[in-house]
Amino acid sequence: MRVAAGQFAVTPDWPTNAQTCVSLMQQAQASQASLLVLPEALLARSDNDPDMSVNSAQGLNGGFLALLLEESRCNTLTTVLTLHVPTSEGRAANTLVALRGGEIIAQYQKLHLYDAFSIQESKRVDAGNALPELIEVEGMKIGLMTCYDLRFPEMALAQALKGAELLVLPTAWVRGPLKEHHWATLLAARALDTTCYIVAAGECGNKNIGQSRIVDPLGVTLAGAGSMPQLIFADIQRDVVQQVRDQLPILKNRRFAPPQIMR
Repeated sequence: MRVAAGQFAVTPDWPTNAQTCVSLMQQAQASQASLLVLPEALLARSDNDPDMSVNSAQGLNGGFLALLLEESRCNTLTTVLTLHVPTSEGRAANTLVALRGGEIIAQYQKLHLYDAFSIQESKRVDAGNALPELIEVEGMKIGLMTCYDLRFPEMALAQALKGAELLVLPTAWVRGPLKEHHWATLLAARALDTTCYIVAAGECGNKNIGQSRIVDPLGVTLAGAGSMPQLIFADIQRDVVQQVRDQLPILKNRRFAPPQIMR
């Protein structure tokens, strides 16, 4: 199965961002990808207005997703991204959606909000309270995560124990001291924790690092992007997951009870 991760710098104009997403979907389809992961919070973003992502929030029936769903009807891709959806006055949910065949086949409200490194996502965003259900693409079971979720190994492990063989991760990973090191280390660690593939897409621009990656179940980067807009691909095999798990059966060898997290 061919998988893809696309990154770009989100602008303050949601129709522009939607058209960029549509273009990446078209390119991924043309390259025969089955799964495309796009970054986090794609509606609108401004370096000068940290609240723009929430202030621009749209419902799942809004114009942004309408354009992407129209494109989804024309291809065979499963496309994963996140956007802010209004919850109450001045607040929103950071919501991951998976699109296929012109439909929203799954959605997940981000569990772990980024209240770290002098940023407080929870100031305007409501956290979810349920672990997402797995989705399936070409027989491969896929777990859903968003950005800061990467720092919580129990979430990735819970999904692997439910059968996930691949984890997707839309992100907007903020620049800062050692943050690129954290990114690379955590992606490899979560792949090794779970013996899963990971497809991670990062928003790029002045404040976020980009650096989308596709990582195999042994923590090896199969494809990686830099800090500029880019679409990366890798061919992955479900059999490889089983081969790794036969050689490194950490999910079977665990001595602790499964992690207790929200369901």
